[in-house]
Order: sequence, then C-alpha cells, then structure tokens
Amino acid sequence: MTFEQFETLSFYLGISALFLLIGLAIKDVLKTGDVPLFGKIMVWLVLFLGCAGFLVKGLIQVFF
Repeated sequence: MTFEQFETLSFYLGISALFLLIGLAIKDVLKTGDVPLFGKIMVWLVLFLGCAGFLVKGLIQVFF
C-alpha cells in the first residue's frame, strides 16, 4: 500500500466516523427535544443526502 492509498483510506474512514458521530448527536437531540415528526424526517433526510453525496463523489472519483 502506497502512502497516497493509505492517506485516502484514512481520510474516508475519518469522514465516515464523523458522519456516524453527527448521526448519534442528532439522534440524541431529537430524542430529548420536543421535535415534531416532520422535523425529524427533514433532519434525517438532510443527513442522508449529505452521506449520499459523499458516497457518490467517491464513486465518481473511482470510476471516472
């Protein structure tokens, strides 16, 4: 494994860990707050779209 491959893998693992921690924090805030169902759906949709954009960006870089 070259240094560039290690660096790329570490970057992607770090970003994935950040998404996980953000998700856990949002789950805790939504659980303790008085958030209506529509608000919860919007929050999770935005988080999912951010993750999906990150994954699509990675796939585009690999295949194109």
